[in-house]
Amino acid sequence: MANTWWEIQVTCSPLLEDTIFWRFEDWHGRGTASERWGQQSRVKAYFPQEQFCNVDLAALALRFQQDALCLGINELPDVTWHLIEDEDWSKSWKKYWHPQPIGDRLLINPAWMDPPTDSSRLVLKLDPGTAFGTGTHPTTQLCLEALEMRLSDAQPVTLADIGCGSGILSIGAILLGAQQVYAVDTDPLAVKATGENRALNSMDASRIQVTQGSIDSLKVSEPVDGILCNILAEIIVELIPHFNAIAKESTWGILSGVLLEQSKWVADTLEAHNWTVATLWRREDWCCLNIRRP
Repeated sequence: MANTWWEIQVTCSPLLEDTIFWRFEDWHGRGTASERWGQQSRVKAYFPQEQFCNVDLAALALRFQQDALCLGINELPDVTWHLIEDEDWSKSWKKYWHPQPIGDRLLINPAWMDPPTDSSRLVLKLDPGTAFGTGTHPTTQLCLEALEMRLSDAQPVTLADIGCGSGILSIGAILLGAQQVYAVDTDPLAVKATGENRALNSMDASRIQVTQGSIDSLKVSEPVDGILCNILAEIIVELIPHFNAIAKESTWGILSGVLLEQSKWVADTLEAHNWTVATLWRREDWCCLNIRRP
């Protein structure tokens, strides 16, 4: 029993993909993978057999359909599941993931693969485990590209990474020139994944300090230079009123996980708390808000 796994597969609109990843993370999935063709996404996740029964899985399928309706997505997701053996699970989600160049300088490289020898890019080794963030989703790519535009070795900065997931943004920031990152996530598995990926990239724990919790758990000694937040729009809107507590007049931010149709809601909330959107970058139906103090 312990070596048998549920493989849950969700075929859906790309607009629902982020929510599905978030749900699987919230339910403590043991690995996720996604692929996309045309106007369809397919997201897979893996859970120990004892974690769910067929009735539970039917309820999960209904939850995904409710999420689609709440987001105004008319095309309801198709959810299927079946049992696989342990060896199949360990190989299945990893086979879809390959080295991923991001922007002009970074290369996200799966921890179990040797990095390309013909690349001059900064290599970010990653094993996401159960945490969200592999570099394949548009929101993560947008955040890393925005970081590349912001950071340089000549101007070391201190950052806060709220909802750090796999630690991909924190590690990418250090590679791109940040001096220190304070990272937090409410999920203990994400905190564990960030710590493990930090070690995988031979980074000292003092440079990426990761803590379980939310923005009020950040152990910053003084205001930070930048705020990173790649979660869901609903959570970002809840966090915005607390940004000022860790910011100074020159602090900037990079926010993503936001659908285009949600961008005005997020921008209005930012304005109400003395922040402004400097630029909005778009990829597919997602956007990244580069923000600053007025």
